[in-house]
Amino acid sequence: MAPVLLPNAQARAIFLDRHALAEPPTGPASGPALAALIDRIGFVQVDSINTVARAHHMILLARRQSYQPQALDRLLAGRALWEHWTHDASILPMALFPHWRHRFARDRARLVQRWTGWQPDGFHHKFDAVLQRIADHGPVTSAEVGEDEARSSGGWWDWHPSKAALEFLWRAGDLSITRREGFRKVYDLTERVIPETLRAAAPEEEESCDALCSAALDRLGFATSGEIAAYWAGVTPDEARDWVNAGLQTGQLIEVMVQGADGSLRKHVCRPDTPDQQPQVCPRLRILSPFDPALRDRKRAERLFGFHYRIEVFVPEAQRRYGYYVFPVLEGDRIIGRIDTKTHRDEDVLRIRGFWPEPGQRLTKARMAKLDAELARMARFAGVARLDFLPGWQRDTLA
Repeated sequence: MAPVLLPNAQARAIFLDRHALAEPPTGPASGPALAALIDRIGFVQVDSINTVARAHHMILLARRQSYQPQALDRLLAGRALWEHWTHDASILPMALFPHWRHRFARDRARLVQRWTGWQPDGFHHKFDAVLQRIADHGPVTSAEVGEDEARSSGGWWDWHPSKAALEFLWRAGDLSITRREGFRKVYDLTERVIPETLRAAAPEEEESCDALCSAALDRLGFATSGEIAAYWAGVTPDEARDWVNAGLQTGQLIEVMVQGADGSLRKHVCRPDTPDQQPQVCPRLRILSPFDPALRDRKRAERLFGFHYRIEVFVPEAQRRYGYYVFPVLEGDRIIGRIDTKTHRDEDVLRIRGFWPEPGQRLTKARMAKLDAELARMARFAGVARLDFLPGWQRDTLA
C-alpha cells in the first residue's frame, strides 16, 4: 500500500501543535503547568547570548505570555527539571534521567578520546581531585577549582584542566548542575541533585532506546529515523533505524509522504492516527528564539516552512547578511520574516535595527500592528520601557 500523503499545510500545523505553537500563548506558566509545557516540547535549550533575554526564557515566552523566569528557576530548584546535553545544553524533564544512563557510559568513552589533545593535557588526571573537592566542600563553579592551574583568555573552549574535568564529569553523569549563578554552572555530585528513585532506576539499553525514540517521534509528529536519532542525540542512527523498522513491522508506525514547502515529497514515519489530525493554528504573531525547539533542526524547518536560517554570531560583521542575532518571526503557520532587535537597558529601550520579510510577504498595516504589540510585550519582559525603531529598519527581502 502506498504511503499516505501529508500535505504541507497539515504537516506544518501538526508540527507546530506538537511544539505548542499552534494555540494562543495564554494560560498558566508556572508550577506543574510550566513543567508540563516543557515536557510537551521535550527540552528548552540553554544559551548564553542575551540580546533580549536568554534562549530558554524566549522559548517559553513565545508559548506563554505570562511566563516569568522565576517560574523556571523554581522548577529547577524543586528538581522537576534537570540540565544536561541533547544536541546542546538543555533543560529537560527530570523523568528522562534514567534513560541518559547509557549515554553517560558512551560519552565517558567517547569524550576521553575526542578531548585528548583538544583539552589541556592531564585533564583526566583531575577527576578524582575534583570529585573529592565537591564531596568534601560542596558545589563549585569552574572558577573555584584549579586555582593553581594556568588560565588563558584564548577563547570560550580554552579551559584549564580542572574546568575540563568538571565538564567531562557532568557529561559522564558523575556530576550534575545544581543551579546557575548568573549564567555560570554550579556543579554538585549527582547523588545530591537527582532524586534517589530516578538514580536507582536502571532500564536496559533496549528499553531506553525505545523510550527515547518513541518520545522523539511524539514530539516531532512525523520524522525520518535520522531525525529521531538527532532529537535527543541519545540513540545512534542505527538504533533509530532498527526501532523504525520494528515499528513498521508491528503496525505501531506507518509511512507517510510529507510535502515540503516547495512541493517536494519525502518519506517519514508517524503514528497511525497522525494523518487524521487537523490542528487549528491561531494567527498569532510570535518572535522566536533562534534556538527554539521548532527550529533546532534547520534543514527540517527549511523543508516545512521554506525558511533558510543560519545564525551569524560567528560571522564577521562585514559579511553578515542580516545581523549578529536575528530572531525568526512566526505568524500563524508561516515564518514571515526575521528581525534584528536588542535590549539597551542603559537607555531603557528595545531597539529594532531591521526587519526582513520572507519572499512573498509584506509588512502590512495589520501585520505591523501585530509586530508592534509583540515587540512591546518583549520589551516589558526584558524590563525596558519603550521601543526605538532605527531609520530604515524596514528592509527589502534578500534573495
